[in-house]
Amino acid sequence: MIDNEKKNEAAYTGYEYREITVPRDLSSLCMDSYPCFGWELDPNKDKETENRHHVSGIRTPEKKETETLYFRRNRNLCNKAELTRLQRNFDSCVSELEALKKSKKTMPLICALTIGIVGTAFMASSTFAVVADPPIIWLTILLAIPGFLGWILPYFLYQMLVRKKTMEIEPLMEEKYDEIYTICEKGTNLLH
Repeated sequence: MIDNEKKNEAAYTGYEYREITVPRDLSSLCMDSYPCFGWELDPNKDKETENRHHVSGIRTPEKKETETLYFRRNRNLCNKAELTRLQRNFDSCVSELEALKKSKKTMPLICALTIGIVGTAFMASSTFAVVADPPIIWLTILLAIPGFLGWILPYFLYQMLVRKKTMEIEPLMEEKYDEIYTICEKGTNLLH
């Protein structure tokens, strides 16, 4: 009887592995959610990266924007197909969250840069007016005013548009987080 228990303890467990790269601010969400689909953090990867840093003596520069997470999952998992489908839904929700976060700053940046470029064009025209053979001072002043406004206004416009876009996007992000919660809850129910 004791020999059978030792055989069962020493039995081989096959794992499948997954490596994901996510933005650093979403890494905690992924570490908390992937166990709902049968994944666990790969304990061997932590030791491997620690050993690599200590053996070489040189610390590699880490990317600040993204983080790579390593997971493993038992190959003999029940409901594996349904868990994989839920995991794909989760991954698409995380991608949509990333896109929503990026969209907060994309359009405001485009607007601010456009106004800055137009302001620079006015300043260039003002400069050409002052260096003309007979200098046209009144045209220089007339063109310099929108030029300076085109250089000053983008900062304030960018801040205002980011606040406005954030207020539009926050409810959508909350809906995505609720959807992620529902998906993880379904995955946990399939595991137990």
